[in-house]
Amino acid sequence: MSGIARSFNFPPPEDGQCDFLIIAGEHSGDEQAARMLEKAREINPDASFCALGGRALKKRGAQLLFDMTSFSVVGLVEVLKNYSAFKKLSDELIGWIKKHRPKTVCFVDYPGFNLHIAKRLKDEGLSVKGGGGIVLKYYISPQIWAWKAKRRFKMAELLDELAVIFPFEPECYADTSLKTTFVGHPFMGESFKPKMYFDKDGALLFMPGSRKAAVEKIFPRMLGALRLLDGERAVVPYPSDLILGVLQGALKKFPDLEGRVELRKISDPARIGAKAALMSSGTISLSACLQAIPGAIVYVANPITYFVGRMFVKVEYLSIANIILKKPAWPEFIQFDAKPKSIADRIKACISDPRVLEQTRADSEALRRALTAPSSVSAAEWLLRR
Repeated sequence: MSGIARSFNFPPPEDGQCDFLIIAGEHSGDEQAARMLEKAREINPDASFCALGGRALKKRGAQLLFDMTSFSVVGLVEVLKNYSAFKKLSDELIGWIKKHRPKTVCFVDYPGFNLHIAKRLKDEGLSVKGGGGIVLKYYISPQIWAWKAKRRFKMAELLDELAVIFPFEPECYADTSLKTTFVGHPFMGESFKPKMYFDKDGALLFMPGSRKAAVEKIFPRMLGALRLLDGERAVVPYPSDLILGVLQGALKKFPDLEGRVELRKISDPARIGAKAALMSSGTISLSACLQAIPGAIVYVANPITYFVGRMFVKVEYLSIANIILKKPAWPEFIQFDAKPKSIADRIKACISDPRVLEQTRADSEALRRALTAPSSVSAAEWLLRR
């Protein structure tokens, strides 16, 4: 982070104008926004798109102003450490918006930064809610159903429209004036091609996440479990060179696992056949759940972040799949419970007990039904409408 705490110098729009500015702060948001963008450009090929995001948005045709995926952090402690860099970034972004006046700004998840920008746009009279002409949309709701529930009222004051991807979320905003639309989960779209599939003869799939601070704590627990699973091997997809370095650093502390762990770039076109999966609680874990891969959730945070979170988080489960199903379909090993032996025992059951696989298939099908939008409004159509 210290290497990018400077002036950012965003370029001007290549087409001389920007119809839509998309702001996605993390790898998962970049991927979700890219699928929306791809469909939007099919519907309206004349529209121009700029973005703060990552490679996926750039690949789908957005002019990338800055790679936000290199800037993502997780947890209270990590955010505080990098406050000055975030301030410089937000100042540069507001200046760019003032100068080039996109017609619509679409925020994607990443609420700490995105809602800060939305407030500044209102305060400076640039957004519709501030008396200006820039429409503010938000795709993929913050998890107000888990914590910071009152944030919904702030969002209603700042934003013009919200598109949500979980079926229970519109009800969360029912007592506000914010127009909220369930557009279905992007993993249920035709263009989504999952990176993994169930294969009883495959390897184990380890997905420790895309955020450096989290991967540093979660991946060693996964390796500790693998050490107890004689003869098993694991494939670990990684999203960036930054995370690759974290994974390689952790592996050096487990020399006995040499040859049993394959690190694979997530952009590698080859799909991963997995008999079981260990996952962080992030977006990619839902993809594995939808592919009926049995496994478990592993999550470890900075102790301060964890204890603060425990005080405010109001949901019973960490994984969105478990929240939707209202049960621990994929058991969760969190913080002090994330012990290698307990995790390894769960994986052994996934591999050897046919009842686990049968139940996983039923749970996966229930997830698919829940995440399919009943209406014909897609995320792309929602983005383009004014």
